[in-house]
Amino acid sequence: MAKNLIIYYSRKGQNYVNGSIKNLSKGNTEICAEFIRKAVGGDLFEVDTVKAYSDDYMTCTEEAQAELRNKARPELKEMLSDISEYDNVFVCGPCWWGTYPCAIFTQLEALDFSNKRVFPLMTHEGSGLAGAPAALKKYCKGAAVGKGLAIHGADASRSEREVASWAKSVV
Repeated sequence: MAKNLIIYYSRKGQNYVNGSIKNLSKGNTEICAEFIRKAVGGDLFEVDTVKAYSDDYMTCTEEAQAELRNKARPELKEMLSDISEYDNVFVCGPCWWGTYPCAIFTQLEALDFSNKRVFPLMTHEGSGLAGAPAALKKYCKGAAVGKGLAIHGADASRSEREVASWAKSVV
């Protein structure tokens, strides 16, 4: 039986939701990552930065844009060093400036993806999958990048059926 790993970054607190800023007790991507685990099993790994992003949503977007522009690799509180026991890796994150948050890249660059299958999931407020598949092809050397899924962030809590169906179809 294939073993699954779900790597995710998710933002709690202030988020952009259907045109306005709302406070979320749980981030949209975390909700989707948990739906994947429930549907196909696997281990969850949350990407968490040493230096927190601003609590203010607009400031956070500026920080994220600067990181992307500078090709920053934020330090993480915890890093995975070995994923050899996994067959499938789901990489889940919000769409920040057309791709994953740079913190995801910090983690991906530290891993050997040889002979792994990776699947992008991106939560968004209108961008769809954006650059997620291309990012995984770039940062997950040796992996086969499979079909991705985009979930409208405002609908994350109501997306369990869609997420589960997708996850079951790709593994």
